[in-house]
Amino acid sequence: MSSKPTLIVVVGPTGIGKTEITLTIARKFDIPVINADSRQIFEELPIGTAAPTKEQQAEIKHYFVGSHHIDDYFSASMYEAQVLKIIEDNASPLYLLSGGSMMYIDAVCNGIDDMPTIRDDVREKMMKRLQDEGLESLCNELKELDPEHWNIVDRNNPRRVVHALEICHQTDKTYTSFRKNTKKERPFNTIKIGLERPREELYDRINQRVLNMIDEGMIQEALNVYEYKHLNSLNTVGYKEIFEYLDGLTTLEEAIFKIQSSTRRYARKQMTWYKKDQDVKWFNPNNIEEILNYISSNLQE
Repeated sequence: MSSKPTLIVVVGPTGIGKTEITLTIARKFDIPVINADSRQIFEELPIGTAAPTKEQQAEIKHYFVGSHHIDDYFSASMYEAQVLKIIEDNASPLYLLSGGSMMYIDAVCNGIDDMPTIRDDVREKMMKRLQDEGLESLCNELKELDPEHWNIVDRNNPRRVVHALEICHQTDKTYTSFRKNTKKERPFNTIKIGLERPREELYDRINQRVLNMIDEGMIQEALNVYEYKHLNSLNTVGYKEIFEYLDGLTTLEEAIFKIQSSTRRYARKQMTWYKKDQDVKWFNPNNIEEILNYISSNLQE
């Protein structure tokens, strides 16, 4: 085994079955889980984010699950720094990172790109435009100025859309152009596991998972945070649609349909992103023994 520690990275679209596979790997190698989901970090949102249950967390230590509140500021660069500190402080030969947040995983594996510091006048102008024109208008502009980043950015996240446009307007270059820097040196080796299923099977799992969330109390969960619905942490698939239902703008059936449709669309975007990474070895989640053997064989190299 290399003198560097090894980071096992489990990726895949939402609803694919990452939690079950991740827990199996954690049990096999007796290691905690470093969670890479930008919404599961919020304590108030366990149901709508399909966070690991309290029982699962009691069995296996999880970092970044319910660790923050919905009004806390937390970014990919902060996540990168904290994960690197975990790896540095624990001095273990093996770590496990799993989740569906593409920016978080990219930050840990490749490092955050050095971006220009945005001038105050540019920031104020873009925030005013967001308020006056709305997020959809800015998304359309980003599609024109930087279609490559538009294709992968979370278009429901105003902070990310606005920041990309700030870069475009201040530098007259695309946001993407600043994301093509050389991969940064990492203090670990990686074994990347990708999970995939036939599309229809994945879609069925997503549709059923949304129904399960409703049964488990997602509407009450949304009611509990309703007064904070303006926060960026709640401007995400699931909660947006439930808030529309609570506001009387749609029926529950329509809200559920929208959540399922938006989640399937997000899953497609995730797969587009992950498939670009040639270091990922792909498996069907049902082939757990094959996954464990692949990890073990690579650890022995």
